[in-house]
Amino acid sequence: MALESKNNSREEKKEFEERVIHISRVSKTVKGGKNMRFAALVVIGDRNGRVGKGIGKSTEVPDAIRKGIEEAKKNIVEVSIVNGTIPHETLGEFAAAQIVMKPAANGTGVIAGGPVRSVCELAGITDIRTKSIGSNNPNNMVNATIEGLKTLKSVEEVARLRGKSVDEIK
Repeated sequence: MALESKNNSREEKKEFEERVIHISRVSKTVKGGKNMRFAALVVIGDRNGRVGKGIGKSTEVPDAIRKGIEEAKKNIVEVSIVNGTIPHETLGEFAAAQIVMKPAANGTGVIAGGPVRSVCELAGITDIRTKSIGSNNPNNMVNATIEGLKTLKSVEEVARLRGKSVDEIK
């Protein structure tokens, strides 16, 4: 039984690539002094259209990261990708953060800063142009990026919603 659980955890690590975006040290003042804790913002993805985000909190950094990965696995979203880029322009909004995402030609690469770059790369997007507007809080930027990626629709989905064929849409 113990060997089986070890093998399963190894397989899960192969399935998703994980990246720690931000670790913040949080302190709470109590009667006896200050309690120090850590909050880890983690993004996981399979580089094939699936990406998730999680936040883990603990008194130790490795525990916080582990908890963040577990939460991220529960919050995975599907992303529509066409030839390594997104199918159309979109705006992701969360709190005061806005992320403008535009499709890019092959060979452009991921033009994005910090947390947005990590989310796009782990989702499997190889060519995209982005612009961050407003808040530069890593948590809000990641949330805004994921919200924008969730709104993407492929040509097939649009055709199905409109009751037309794919050729009529193009």
